[in-house]
Amino acid sequence: MSQTTFDPLADIRTADDPPLDVLSTGTVFFDLIFSGLDQMPRPGEERMALGMGSCPGGIANLSTALARLGLRTGLVAGFGDDAYADWMWDMLCKDEGIDLSSSPRFESFHSAITVAMTVDGDRAMVTHMHELPEPLHRWILEAPTSRAAVLDLGGETFWWPTLRQRGTILFADIGYDETGRWDKATLRPLEHCHGFTPNAVEAMAYTRTDSPAKAVRELAELVPLAIVTDGAAGAYAIDQSTGEEAYCPAIAVQAIDATGAGDVFASAIVMGTLATWPLEQRLRFASLCSSLAVQQFGGSLAAPGWGDISDWYQCISTRAREGDLKATHVLRDYTFLAEVLPDHPLQGVRRAQATFAIPSDLSIHH
Repeated sequence: MSQTTFDPLADIRTADDPPLDVLSTGTVFFDLIFSGLDQMPRPGEERMALGMGSCPGGIANLSTALARLGLRTGLVAGFGDDAYADWMWDMLCKDEGIDLSSSPRFESFHSAITVAMTVDGDRAMVTHMHELPEPLHRWILEAPTSRAAVLDLGGETFWWPTLRQRGTILFADIGYDETGRWDKATLRPLEHCHGFTPNAVEAMAYTRTDSPAKAVRELAELVPLAIVTDGAAGAYAIDQSTGEEAYCPAIAVQAIDATGAGDVFASAIVMGTLATWPLEQRLRFASLCSSLAVQQFGGSLAAPGWGDISDWYQCISTRAREGDLKATHVLRDYTFLAEVLPDHPLQGVRRAQATFAIPSDLSIHH
């Protein structure tokens, strides 16, 4: 029987390793996404969408991306007791193999729900949610230990030193500051972190610089690993722990849905860092994973697995052998994949489909 899984850290695992490779925490949303609209509906108007998908969103984008890269992933998130929560729990735990043992379920509490509509690459969203009945830090500190954790600077940070003292490597991200203040004090918890992966807008705003290249140098004074992503313009990185600096251009693709692309990028960086890859390889791998994700529809369910990455490498290699100069140029930057890709067949990952399956659908597809 062909193997269907791949462990990218198999060669460096020891008996003393923690049970998890990476832990994440945050809010899980039930995302319902409509695409193919010619324009947004006006008040009192109904419009038909050509496409629709549903999937766990929010922190689920990150956790799914981590798990699909073969990392032993744990998630601490508050779940309700409604049908949406049941469906997301089963998908994340059973289908994606994410450890939810430290995620509480609250009675009489419903899931956060987001409806998104996409027109010409732009997106409008409506969200309904409530604060959790209690904060998650108790469950986080009781969760299985992990090599790394991916955390949000916009949330609680008082428990970060405890994780670090346990030997967990912390990677931080941050969202857009709606207040416009971009207070540098927000970055203080980075003193506990190994890595920080903001986008260019966020990085330049917090560092008061006018380019991603300048911003990454400022951030490298705060964390050992500073990475600034700039969309189609690529990514800039400095790893003070290894003395490496790198820039990686983005892979040019036709993007369909950019939801979760940043989470996919960060997940690939975490995987490459745990695997002790050189900085340039980490950046190129993260760029590739993001490019594969944005060519699919549906947030968390668009995150690539090793089967997708292997398929891409085989395709680009074939095109290069056939004389495609563009493919030959791209392949030169990704020859390192030949040494790390699995040597056995892998199953593909599931892409976003319509919402809840019904029994007749399941009997057809299984």
